[in-house]
Amino acid sequence: MAELKSIPIVALDFSTAAEALDLVRRLGDSCRFYKVGSELFTAAGPDVVRAIRELGHEVFLDLKFHDIPNTVAGAVRSAVGTGASMLTVHASGGGAMLRAAVDAAGDCRVMGVTVLTSFSAAGLGEAWGRAIGAVGDEVTRLAGLCQGAGAHGLVCSGHELAAVRAAAPGLRPLVPGIRFAEGEAHDQARVMTPEAAAAAGASYLVIGRMVTASADPVAAMRRVTAALS
Repeated sequence: MAELKSIPIVALDFSTAAEALDLVRRLGDSCRFYKVGSELFTAAGPDVVRAIRELGHEVFLDLKFHDIPNTVAGAVRSAVGTGASMLTVHASGGGAMLRAAVDAAGDCRVMGVTVLTSFSAAGLGEAWGRAIGAVGDEVTRLAGLCQGAGAHGLVCSGHELAAVRAAAPGLRPLVPGIRFAEGEAHDQARVMTPEAAAAAGASYLVIGRMVTASADPVAAMRRVTAALS
């Protein structure tokens, strides 16, 4: 595959390993990186990560660890043992937890989750019990924690990319909530097209239903790749 402006990661948000691996085989060389999240991992366990690796692809294990530092370190070591090359922890777990994750990860890339893309300012304020002026302010605050802990990158929406790159230039941003211009937002509050996210400086893009729910996922993946070329 030619070098792309951002690396696309297809989200295997399925309830069975058979469905996930069928899509991986179908996409073949058109995608090299896949996300395994809570739904698939809970249903299929670490074996599905190993199976994707055996097919020659990288795995982003998106389990968003958030616990005391020692527990998170143990979970990260277990994640690394499955063959995952990138994983997530919640940045709101604090600096000590983030550092424990980074120390335990070795060569596996640790991404700090800032504010989920399903949140609006009102929803975030409700969850955190205080008024939120702008989601971006919370994202950049958490970005500072990630950078200070030595994380590889962070997860944020495309709308916070400029602020994140200014506040924490050493981090590699991963952007979920990617949609084609004519696509539906579904349960995401802050979405962006592949072209716009790449132009704004995203290192990685999580590609979900725009490929996985497509009648022709191979053609949809080719469209993503063309947009990032």
